[in-house]
Amino acid sequence: MKPPEVDRIAGSRAAVAARRARAEVKRQIGSGERLAVEVLDAADADHPAESSLRVSELIGSIPWLGPTRTQRVMEELAISSSKRVGGLGAHQRVRLREFLLRRQGGSVAEPLEPGRLVVLAGPTAVGKGTVAAQIREHHPDVLLSVSATTRSPRPGEIEGVTYYFVTDAEFDRMIEKKEFLEWATVHNCHRYGTPRTPIEKALRAGRSVLLEIDLQGARQVRDAFPEARLVFLAPPTWDELVRRLVGRGTEDEEERTRRLATARVELAAQDEFDFTVVNADVQTAAREVVELMSVATP
Repeated sequence: MKPPEVDRIAGSRAAVAARRARAEVKRQIGSGERLAVEVLDAADADHPAESSLRVSELIGSIPWLGPTRTQRVMEELAISSSKRVGGLGAHQRVRLREFLLRRQGGSVAEPLEPGRLVVLAGPTAVGKGTVAAQIREHHPDVLLSVSATTRSPRPGEIEGVTYYFVTDAEFDRMIEKKEFLEWATVHNCHRYGTPRTPIEKALRAGRSVLLEIDLQGARQVRDAFPEARLVFLAPPTWDELVRRLVGRGTEDEEERTRRLATARVELAAQDEFDFTVVNADVQTAAREVVELMSVATP
């Protein structure tokens, strides 16, 4: 039996109103009026628009998260693309909430503008610093992040340009004050970290930002900013990587052995990255990295 015409019309109007309500919630997230985590927390029987929103729509409404990155986040959270916010299981809700808090923080005051954030990572001695220096010299429009480190300066390194060289006590203070976008202990020895404020300020201004960091740091940035573009800098061959490490003469034999062991693990992680650039020639590798900053995200 067909429903009475009056019921059919009423149902159609209700469906239209529900779609409009969900669209308004997505608009509020996209404009920064509401945090996605606030929408998640409001999803209950008293808030049908929030509750009936698909999780993929919730995540995809966050500024500058395209469909490709949204799908990746959904897979990492182990949440079905058809799942609605109100139908999340307890563990799924916890995982989603933790992601949203990392991604958008706890304030709607300053949503990030769509600057291109590119992370350059790779194994020891692959030439990350050399490629980054080439970009700094020939592409001044790109902001090259300066990391803080607890290790001592090497010959030719400049305070505030190559790294900020800090004591362990100062590094501890920066961790406590949450001043790092990411930080890690590298080669079971020294600590490195990326100061958060300059990065967020540049992104809000729409500038392109390049982070030259290690694999652990790249993973942290991916969690905090899923829209970041991860580029893996690879050597032409393993033998060439060993030659470069030995040739620079900045580590003793024990340190080289430790770094090469780490490098084998890092090389196996290439598939975690969006792109791989082979550093056979510094100028070519630098140009390819810069070109990736202007490629549209699918």
